[in-house]
Amino acid sequence: MSEKYAVGLMSGTSLDGVDAVLVKIAGYGVNTEIEVIDFASYDIDDALRQRIIAVCHPDTSSVDLITSLNMELGKLWSLAVSKVLEQAGFEGTLDYIASHGQTIYHLPNAQAPLYRSTLQIGDPSYLAYDHQTQVVFNFRMMDMVAGGDGAPLVPYTEFVLYRQESETVLLQNIGGIGNVTVIPAGASLDDVSAFDTGPGNMMMNAAVMHFYEKPYDKDGVYGSKGTVIEPLYNELISHPYLNVQPPKSTGREMFGEDVVARICEMYPEQADDVIFTLTKFTAYTISDAYKRFVMPNHKIDQVVVGGGGAYNPILMRELRSMLPGIDVVTQEDLGHSSDAKEAIAFAILGNETLHGQASNVPTATGAKIPVILGQICPNPFPK
Repeated sequence: MSEKYAVGLMSGTSLDGVDAVLVKIAGYGVNTEIEVIDFASYDIDDALRQRIIAVCHPDTSSVDLITSLNMELGKLWSLAVSKVLEQAGFEGTLDYIASHGQTIYHLPNAQAPLYRSTLQIGDPSYLAYDHQTQVVFNFRMMDMVAGGDGAPLVPYTEFVLYRQESETVLLQNIGGIGNVTVIPAGASLDDVSAFDTGPGNMMMNAAVMHFYEKPYDKDGVYGSKGTVIEPLYNELISHPYLNVQPPKSTGREMFGEDVVARICEMYPEQADDVIFTLTKFTAYTISDAYKRFVMPNHKIDQVVVGGGGAYNPILMRELRSMLPGIDVVTQEDLGHSSDAKEAIAFAILGNETLHGQASNVPTATGAKIPVILGQICPNPFPK
């Protein structure tokens, strides 16, 4: 199998930075072989973070700001690629870059006159121009056209990398939003299911920013000092999203900064208690989703947690306490990187696109059929 060098890029709803992973990849589908060469995260500064948040809300968004950010983020993505290449000492030629982009609005259940739709910004032109390579981008749209939610997209890659013959494995990502991929023992791709469990770090991060002007609860320091606010917790765990049958997806529209701001204003003197309650709520949404939608059909052997939430010991403690008898581990426990997981996924998805292979999972997204994902921005320099 011929080897290619590629960079996968991911910037999630937590808005803490853009992750870039340099990989060597060969083959495709279940025959994919991938080696991580290096990984880097390029920070999103607070001023840019606030501009991104502004365009995610109809009351503060504007056409000129979206247009400008589309190019500004495209340049930032290019700087992230430069960082990982420099860090790795890579002097070869990139065969492609695969970029998810920055989701600013997601409408999988829009009602007329609105169309079901999603928007990821971060134009690929800078990536293609600066690094003289082709770029695969805009992965969600084709799945939506095929009747899906356009999310989650990582289940295909998790099937390729984590399938076990004799154990049911759940891959739980805790980024801004939480999502799970269920890979039954001995599964075929048609057996894989996935859905968004609810908020991941998004609500916790917003509360930490509100009270402490920090982007997230590093090492669970604030949450560790709090106690649960029972009325708030009981209200949160009755959220109607938790009752919705998969496939389903969610985002900032349900669990974003506006919602958290109202909560923080209700409990202005209980910062750590609010943060702990939101941490416990995230753990609850994950365990509740398993009990409602997974355990009736499968015995769960292992849960592998990735994303920034894997580094929050309070969140992990609460999650393990809610899933007694189940092996709950992190990507690091298996010798992988929680931070790099989704960037690796998009490197794999880009590879599938370039091989003309479908890589959505209809049982996860709700699409009618498997389709080839993404669009391709060519290397702009003539040969």
